[in-house]
Amino acid sequence: MARKKAKHPYRALAVSLGVTLAMLTVGVYGLETLSWSAAGGRLIRPLLRLLGFILVGLMAGQVIEALGWTRALAIAARPVFRFGRLGHRCGAAFMAAFISGVTANAMLVEFYREEKITRQQLFLTNFINQFPAFFLHLPTTFFIVVPLTGRAGLLYFLLTFSAALLRTLLLLCYGHLRLPPTTAAPSAPADIRTSKIASFREIMAGVRRKLPRRMTMVAVYVIPIYVAVFLANTMGWFAFTQDALAHLVVSSFIPVESLSMVVLSFVAEFTSGFAAAGALMDAGVLTVKQTVLALLIGNILAFPIRALRHQLPHYMGIFQPKMGTQLLVMGQALRVGSLIAIGLVYFIVG
Repeated sequence: MARKKAKHPYRALAVSLGVTLAMLTVGVYGLETLSWSAAGGRLIRPLLRLLGFILVGLMAGQVIEALGWTRALAIAARPVFRFGRLGHRCGAAFMAAFISGVTANAMLVEFYREEKITRQQLFLTNFINQFPAFFLHLPTTFFIVVPLTGRAGLLYFLLTFSAALLRTLLLLCYGHLRLPPTTAAPSAPADIRTSKIASFREIMAGVRRKLPRRMTMVAVYVIPIYVAVFLANTMGWFAFTQDALAHLVVSSFIPVESLSMVVLSFVAEFTSGFAAAGALMDAGVLTVKQTVLALLIGNILAFPIRALRHQLPHYMGIFQPKMGTQLLVMGQALRVGSLIAIGLVYFIVG
C-alpha cells in the first residue's frame, strides 16, 4: 500500500508562501544590504530556476518509471547493485545520477513512496550517488583547477576520487552484509514493451495528474527554506562560520603561510581559492604536498557548508524536511570522513 499523502497540499502552500513573505519582509526592512529590487535579482530568479530543475527532475523520474525504463537504465550497474543488495530500481537511480542528481533523488523518493524500495535502500543509494555526482561536476572543475595548480591539482583530484570510490565500496559492502537478498528483475517481454510505448498518452496523463500535487508539496518546503538560507547568507552567517573554522584548522594543521589560500578556497568564489593556491605554490611558499593538503582541508571545510546552503532546500523539498536533513547531514559526514582518511594516508606516505 502506498504511503500516506498530504491531504491539503494547496492550503499548505498558501501557509508556506505567507511565512516566506513575512520572512522576506523582515529581511528587507531589517537588513541594510537587502531591498525588494535586490531580492528580485538575487533571490527570485535563482529560486525559480531551482524549482524549474526540480520540476523537470520529478517529471523525468515519473516518466522513466512509468515507461518501464528502470531495468534498461540499471543494466550497467546491475552486478554492483546486486552485490550491494540494492535492486535494479536503485541501480536505475544511480545511472540517472550521472545526468541529473535531482532526477535520481526524485526516482528514489517515488520508489520509496510506492514501497518498491526500503528506507535503507533509499539512504544507501543516495549516499552512493555521490560517486556519479563527482563525475557530473568533473568537466567544469577539472579544467579550472588543473591549469591553476598543476601537479597539485591532479593529485587533489586523484585523492578526492579515491575518497569517493572508498565510501562507495564501503557502502556496497554494508548493503551486502545488512540488507536481505534482492530477487532478480525479469526482463520485460517484447509485447509488454510495445504496449508501454503505445500507451504513452496514458502515461503522460498520469504524470499530469500526479505532478502538480507532488510539485506543490515540494514547493511548500523549498520556498521558505530557500529564503531562510538566502537571508542567513545575506547576514553573513555562512561566511562567519567558514572563516572561524578556517582560522581554527589552519593554525593547527597547515602552515600559516597558506592561511589566505585556505580562507579563499571556501569563503570566496570557488576559482579564487585554487588561484591563490597556485600562486603560493609558484612563489615557493608552499610545496606540492602542502598545497594538496591545504586544498583537501579547504574542501573538507567548504563543501559541507556549501551543501547546506545550496542543497538543503531541494533535499527538504524532495524528501521532506526530516529525511532530507538526515540524508544531507549523514551524506556530508561520510564524505568528510572519507576525505580525512585519504588525506591522512597521503600525509603519511606522500
